[in-house]
Amino acid sequence: MERREFLKSGSLMTAGVATAPLWLQQCQLLGIKEKGEEGLLKIFNISKTEMKKLISIALSNGGDHADLFFEHRINSSLRMEEDIVKDATRSISLGMGVRVIKGEQIGYAHTDDLRFEKLIEAAKTASFIAKTPQKIKIAGLNTVPKKNLYKIDNLAVDTDLPTKLKLIERANVTAKNYSPKVVKSYVSIADEMKHIMYFDSKGKFFTDIQPMIVFRTYVVTKDGEKRQGAGSGRAGRMGLDFFNIPTNTPEFIAKEGAEIAVKNLDAIAAPPGPQELVLGPGESGVLLHEAVGHGLEADFNRKDLSNYSGQIGEKVASEHCTIIDGGIYPDLRGSINIDDEANLPKETVLIENGILKGYMHDEISAKAMKTSVTGNGRRQSYSHPPIPRMTNTFMRGGKHTPEEVISSVKYGVYAKRFGGGQVDITKGDFTFGVYEAYLIENGKLTAPLKDVTLIGNGPDVMRKVTMVANDPTISPGTWTCGKSGQRVPVSVGIPTTKVSEITVGGTNS
Repeated sequence: MERREFLKSGSLMTAGVATAPLWLQQCQLLGIKEKGEEGLLKIFNISKTEMKKLISIALSNGGDHADLFFEHRINSSLRMEEDIVKDATRSISLGMGVRVIKGEQIGYAHTDDLRFEKLIEAAKTASFIAKTPQKIKIAGLNTVPKKNLYKIDNLAVDTDLPTKLKLIERANVTAKNYSPKVVKSYVSIADEMKHIMYFDSKGKFFTDIQPMIVFRTYVVTKDGEKRQGAGSGRAGRMGLDFFNIPTNTPEFIAKEGAEIAVKNLDAIAAPPGPQELVLGPGESGVLLHEAVGHGLEADFNRKDLSNYSGQIGEKVASEHCTIIDGGIYPDLRGSINIDDEANLPKETVLIENGILKGYMHDEISAKAMKTSVTGNGRRQSYSHPPIPRMTNTFMRGGKHTPEEVISSVKYGVYAKRFGGGQVDITKGDFTFGVYEAYLIENGKLTAPLKDVTLIGNGPDVMRKVTMVANDPTISPGTWTCGKSGQRVPVSVGIPTTKVSEITVGGTNS
C-alpha cells in the first residue's frame, strides 16, 4: 500500500466548525508584538479558567486525555518574475483545535471563530470519540519551560515592502548578470510568524512565537536549442539577520542557482543501471529523510507498517551509519522550542553504528509502545492533530575526507542536489530526481549529468554505505515534509557518503 493511500485510511475523526473571520481583525488591532502568556491570552480572548472549562467539556463523554491548541499566524510573500513583481500577499489566520484521546482513537475538532460558544461547540464535537461519561480530574495550569532556539527580534513580517523588494531585486540582477545564457529569473521571499498556545488535561501549558523566513531563486538558461533550469534557496527560523550570513545573501543564492543552470547546459546523459554512488554533503540528506526517516516515525511502527517495525536492537544499516533526529539546533528550519504536545525536543539517536535504537514518538505512540516521548509530536496548524514527525534529521560524520571518498570511486555518480521523489513507507522503495549531479571517472568529478533518477530501497541503501566523510552538513534549504495531509518545515543533512551500488535511471542518448 502506498504511503499516501495508507494515511487516508486512518481512523481519525475530524470536524471543522464553520466561522466568520471576526477575530482576525481584532488580532490585527492587537498587533504581532504581543508576547508571553498574558499577551496571547489577550490575542485569543480567553482566560485560563475558560480553557479549563473547555477541557472539562471535551472530556465530558469520557476520554483519557484532552488538549487545546491555539494559533495566530501571519504570512507574507513577494515574488518577482522576469523583472516584474507578480505577487505581493499578506494573510492572517487564527483558530483553535481541540483533541480528545481515548486509547489510540482521536476525536478532533477545530474552529477559526474564537467566540467562547464556538469553542464549546468544538470541544463537544471532539468529545464524541468517547461514549462512557466519567469524572476526570483536570490538573491546574502549569507552565512548561521551553527552549530558546530562535530570536524574535527584527522579524521579517515587521519589515516594509520596499525593503523586501530591494532584496529580491538584488537577487534578480545577480542572476541576470551571471551569464548571457540566463534568459529568465524568478525570485521570491516569504516569511511567517506564529503565536501558539497550548493547554491540556494534565495541566501542561505553554506559549511560543515561531518565526520563519524563506528565500528562493530559479534561473532558466538557453544555449541554442538547449534549455536548462535550476533553483537555489535558503530558509531558517530567523528574522532579517538571516541575510547577514554570507551564504544567505540574495547575491549568493542567485549566483548558486545560475551557476547550476549554466553548467547543466553541457550536461550529458546519466549512465543507466547499477552504479557506485557518492552523496554530496547536506542536501543529499533528503534521501535519508524520505527513504529512512519516515520509516522510523513511531506511528508506522506501532501499527507494524514500517520496514523497521519490531527491529530495535537489530542491525538495519551499515556500521558506518549513525542517524539522528533533533529539533534542538538554533535557527534551523526544523527546530522547535517545544513540540505541539508540550514536550521538549531532544537529540534522538535512531540508528547507531547500524543498530536500530528507537523511533520518533508523540504521546500516543510512546504510550502504546511503553516508552518515552521524543519531542516529535508536530502538526501543520490548529486544523490538524499532532502526529510523529521529523525535525532535523541527519547522519553523523565518519573518518574519511570527502576527497578520499570521491577518489575511491573508479566510475560512478556524484549526486549533489535533489528534486522531487516518491517513497513507499511500508516497503522502503524510493525514486528520486537529482538536478545537480556529476560523473565520477578515476576518482575525479568530470561531466555534469542530466536526467538522473535514483531508484532503490531505503534499508538496502543504508546497508550498502561503505564510506562516510568527516564533513557532516545540515542543509539550509527550504525543506517541507508532507505526511497524512500535513506539511511541516524540516531540515535534512548528511556527510559525503559512498553507496556501493544503486540503480541509476538515465538514457544512452
